[in-house]
Amino acid sequence: MAPKASKSVAVKQPTFHGYEFLGPPGAFAISFGLPFACYLSTFLCNDIAGCPVPSLLSPSTLTIETLKREVGWPASGIRGLASWDVSAKVLGYYLLSAVLHKVLPGEEVEAWSSTMTTLAILAAGTVLQGADFPVWTFIYDNYLQILTTNIIIAYILATFVYVRSFAVKPGNVEKRELAAGGISGNMLYDWFIGRELNPRITIPLLGEIDIKEFCELRPGMMGWIILNCTFVAHQYKIYGTITDSILFVTAFQTLYVLDSFWMESAILTTMDITTDGFGFMLAFGDLVWVPFIYSIQARYLAVYPLSLGLYGSAGVLAFLGTGYYIFRSANNEKNRFRTNPDDPRVAHLKYIETKSGSRLLISGWWGTARHINYFGDWIQAWAYCLPTGLAGYVVQHSSVVPSTGMSAADGSFVYTGPTGLTEIFQGAAKGWGMIFTYFYLIYFAILLVHRELRDEEKCERKYGKDWERYCKEVPSRIIPGIY
Repeated sequence: MAPKASKSVAVKQPTFHGYEFLGPPGAFAISFGLPFACYLSTFLCNDIAGCPVPSLLSPSTLTIETLKREVGWPASGIRGLASWDVSAKVLGYYLLSAVLHKVLPGEEVEAWSSTMTTLAILAAGTVLQGADFPVWTFIYDNYLQILTTNIIIAYILATFVYVRSFAVKPGNVEKRELAAGGISGNMLYDWFIGRELNPRITIPLLGEIDIKEFCELRPGMMGWIILNCTFVAHQYKIYGTITDSILFVTAFQTLYVLDSFWMESAILTTMDITTDGFGFMLAFGDLVWVPFIYSIQARYLAVYPLSLGLYGSAGVLAFLGTGYYIFRSANNEKNRFRTNPDDPRVAHLKYIETKSGSRLLISGWWGTARHINYFGDWIQAWAYCLPTGLAGYVVQHSSVVPSTGMSAADGSFVYTGPTGLTEIFQGAAKGWGMIFTYFYLIYFAILLVHRELRDEEKCERKYGKDWERYCKEVPSRIIPGIY
């Protein structure tokens, strides 16, 4: 299949439009703070001592040695955070993703084809070997080292595209283009935000790959599904059952990812692709933040297998259905209007014609709020977090002769492993685990508001007075009548 050409054509040097994310200080805090946050979520909510670990609930007992024992700090120290063997296998996963990206048929839904192939392979292995399928056990047992490898890849990739971007010149024959937001002249900020708009690289035998598009859809988003499935397999392995809560979380998030893959052509019109350069912000977000932070709920439920029951399930499904309906209906309406305004499904919509020739919808979904799709996206986020309930648990181990796994009827769960009996109960941790399992809900709200503000600034620069006129027609930003 021929490589997909970038839709952007560079003819002149863009003009820097000012700092975002609080400029260089914000870039520094995000670039070196978020990896630390990923490690904290891994260490402080675990299957060794609890979620959160007991010492955090009893500061008087907190010592470095106690904390190291509770978080499962590697015996070899910092060197134990990484592994050459694990790194090689993670790179193999990236290579497989790249190969599938290039060899499978399709033009607008390449991600769908590669994802279906990957999932089919994993499904076949699971059918043959069950929860002991080596892929699931390897990922669960080496989760920390896999996280480290992806963090390192994000740093290396961001540095590679930053250095390479200095070869981009106005009017170059390769039609490479710099991003307006990444040419501040400040090394750290430009490395973080991304200098080149759509960096591409030619790989022997595979041909040209658009790095940003590849990272946006494949390794990270697919990794999110794979991690969730790993946690489902682990729950079944130790308890002999799969609860409705982890099934819902995994199904909902898989639906979200597969929807993105199926609607790949719509992704190509988002701010990430059309406006933002590719730097550490997107590299880390795509390859680390999405798969490892967004899968926290499934990781929690793999250890504490909460059951929702009929009414709990109905409530969660109501949030998911409402959010998905708004999100998908709004995006479909916009994409249909962009591609074919004469489509009978959107031909009746009212719009404002701008001086640039663009049309801004002022009726239908986009007449209710300027970013109504964000509202639907956020409602869906509730369905990811609610299945964890009043999260929090304590893990206690005892040296009992191993037998078969079992669960108790008083809200605690018991299973036996190779070293003895393990009991999981909420105790004093009840509610405190919500810091981890509901973090996504708060973070996502902040992310969407910040993204909306950035989008507003971009539209003000692009449309000028027409945007002011549009805002008067559609005064709500995200939530109709409220914000």
